[in-house]
Amino acid sequence: MKNRHSSHRFCAALRVAAALACCAGANAAEGVTNWPDWRGPAADGHSAATGLPLTWSETENVVWKTPLHDHGYSTPVAWDGQLWMTTAKEDGSILYAVCVDFETGAVVHDVEVFRPENPQHNNPNNTYATPSAVVEEGRVYVHYGTHGTACLDTKTGDVLWRRADLNCDHIQGPVSSPILFEDLLIVHLEGGDVQFIAGLNKATGETVWRYDRPRELYEGVEPAYLVKSYQTPVIVQVGGRPQMLSNGALLVTGHDPRTGAELWRARYRDDSTISRIVSGLGIHFVNTGGSPDAPHLWAIREGGSGDVTDTHVVWKMTEDAPLKVSPVLVGDLLYTLTDRGVLQCVEGTTGAIVWTETIRGDYGPSLLHAENRIYILNMKGKTTIIEPGREYRPLAENALDGKFGASPIVVGKSLVLRSRTHLYRIEGE
Repeated sequence: MKNRHSSHRFCAALRVAAALACCAGANAAEGVTNWPDWRGPAADGHSAATGLPLTWSETENVVWKTPLHDHGYSTPVAWDGQLWMTTAKEDGSILYAVCVDFETGAVVHDVEVFRPENPQHNNPNNTYATPSAVVEEGRVYVHYGTHGTACLDTKTGDVLWRRADLNCDHIQGPVSSPILFEDLLIVHLEGGDVQFIAGLNKATGETVWRYDRPRELYEGVEPAYLVKSYQTPVIVQVGGRPQMLSNGALLVTGHDPRTGAELWRARYRDDSTISRIVSGLGIHFVNTGGSPDAPHLWAIREGGSGDVTDTHVVWKMTEDAPLKVSPVLVGDLLYTLTDRGVLQCVEGTTGAIVWTETIRGDYGPSLLHAENRIYILNMKGKTTIIEPGREYRPLAENALDGKFGASPIVVGKSLVLRSRTHLYRIEGE
């Protein structure tokens, strides 16, 4: 082998590209920082890097621009000078993993991972390579939803194991990305027919545990898209112990990531959960789904057990809440962005609005905080950069060509941005 919904509602869901690696490090010789998960080393959209670019264009501060074949919205991940991402034929007939050299932009590996015999229907606003990979020393893990999950050797590009028997009816295509925790690769398969989470032995791909969503909550719910989810879970520390947080349709759950056992749940009204949970200040900030016109976000106090719906919900955002775009928490302030560009700064502990600004455009990529800046990328390649704080302070606007569904990442002193057709490395002088 070569090395809800309507189309309108799903369009809002599937433009985001949508894993926490248990460790992150740096290649000291090359000064290349690892970015193992699509939201960074802590899966929260933060980078400790300095010296990042403030301005760029197609002709300014672009170190290299590499063409990518076929189609994909997956966000790149980085380890030891390699950038890994997935791409796929538009009809889903071939699914690839691609590795690009960070220094040169050259394609190092271009691996055909799966050839699905009968790819499921995909919404035209989605791709068959929307879930992002997750990477660690020597191994990268790629996931294409029901069409397959695999582990590759990062040095050789060889496929070490494959699974194609973890299945659901995505209805509109796969989105949820895998995450790593200790010796497990955790994947979500939440479709219109079945909704489950599986913990796989990352060395072999064998199933270690499986958690199925509570069927009693979903019985009689029609149509089928109302019981599916597009989210990627996150691992956080609560009381000195790891918890996996997963917001599915109609409820969010906390789990023991070693066994999959449910620890707590909060029930809400909606499906189509997309943006990733952010935690801090003793609170989980949870996208509870909803249509593009009426998503909600709940702030849920950590530390509960059983059903905490009536005891641990601290505040709710019911207007101008994010749907696709994952928020970022900086200090005691939470920054959220709607699909249509309503940017809000709110107090994390109270939900009180500090300021609201409209930055027009169509948004899907998640927010990035680095060097006391928040980078905000829209679908048409415009990046607005602001300074976080209790006043709205814009710093710069930059534009690139193309359509952007993947989130920005940081490697060393560079930003790496993926459009539908190209991968960019951007670095200042």
